Amino acid sequence: MARRSETISPTAHYTGYVWVRHGLSDPAFATGEGRVLHRLLRPLMAVSGAVGGPTLEGFLLARHRLIDDLLTDAIERHGITQVVEVAAGLSAGGWRFTRRHPALTYVEADLPGMAERKRRTLRRASPAGPGHRVAELDVLDETALDRLVAGLDPARGLVIVTEGLVNYFDEATVRAMWSRFARALRRFERGRYLSDLHLATADFAVRAFVQALSAFVRGRVHLHFADETAAREALLTAGFGRAVLHLPASTGLVRVVEAAP
Repeated sequence: MARRSETISPTAHYTGYVWVRHGLSDPAFATGEGRVLHRLLRPLMAVSGAVGGPTLEGFLLARHRLIDDLLTDAIERHGITQVVEVAAGLSAGGWRFTRRHPALTYVEADLPGMAERKRRTLRRASPAGPGHRVAELDVLDETALDRLVAGLDPARGLVIVTEGLVNYFDEATVRAMWSRFARALRRFERGRYLSDLHLATADFAVRAFVQALSAFVRGRVHLHFADETAAREALLTAGFGRAVLHLPASTGLVRVVEAAP
């Protein structure tokens, strides 16, 4: 994820490399920084796994695969053919899904520096589908998303995806962000919001992992809600009509939000 400062977070490099390692991306998405970070973190992750704690690679893959499954369901079962991935970083979601679904419009949006980095990466990768494009977006701009989706077709529906984004912001910022997402989706005949979300927990291993992750990303990782009920209530208050929190297989560290306006 790129931040306001236009620096690229270590997690953007790390996750880009993890997706390539597991066949979820084109090799062009793997950066030298990501390769080095993965090698440096391997001993720490091995220790965490050995004592029953989470590993960064494990929870990233678990959340990513579940978001993929829910997005596939929205496209194939519910006929939604437009996607906006906010703060897309070095995700290969648009590259992968437009190759699989040529009729899909998939917009990957991020701050200008990250968006330009993504365009350069895509020029080196094997071709994406015809509906893939990269746009500039500041997620904290109160009207930027409305302007972006104004050019999309309300009859084709829309999925908004945020992966690896919301837990970098405090609760008030996340609630405001969710309200903007719900407002944007109400313009469309069918809509979904998909996101990962870390819940507050008293589990020592998980909290220690979150502290380590905060140090890794050079910023605080926020744990917003005490439980799933509180998170669902926040989503409904933001303007969604339905909200479900899914638990990815093999990890208790993260939930995946599926909400509809």
